Amino acid sequence: MSDVKTGAAARRDLRTPLARARGLGSGKTGTGHFWYQRLTAIVLVLLVPWLVGTLVSLVGADLPTAYSVLSRPYNAILMAALVVALFWHAKLGLQVVIEDYVHARAVELTLLVLNSLLCALGALASLYAIARIALLA
Repeated sequence: MSDVKTGAAARRDLRTPLARARGLGSGKTGTGHFWYQRLTAIVLVLLVPWLVGTLVSLVGADLPTAYSVLSRPYNAILMAALVVALFWHAKLGLQVVIEDYVHARAVELTLLVLNSLLCALGALASLYAIARIALLA
């Protein structure tokens, strides 16, 4: 059997990878995505030590004490900022993994939509819980 192809198929196979990529352009979102990922990482680096300190201070505390600590306005605001940064960072990171390693377009789109929906749902549920504790405690 011969691997020789004729016609248009042969011309396509002879192009270099650069020639195949020419004219496709960029997605125009890589730089913004990169900076948002770094920004959320910086926010998390600043807020995680606060979270660890708060949790350590609650070791051995009862539930009303934990509610009172989390219901303080600055703690509730910092916790909300942590949750938003955490889910946004997770969404961006998982998006990169999906785009880089999932090659079936339908599966990729499904996973990207699920990623966005689940991260948004997690953030909303967390913000609701924080607001409920902060406003009702």
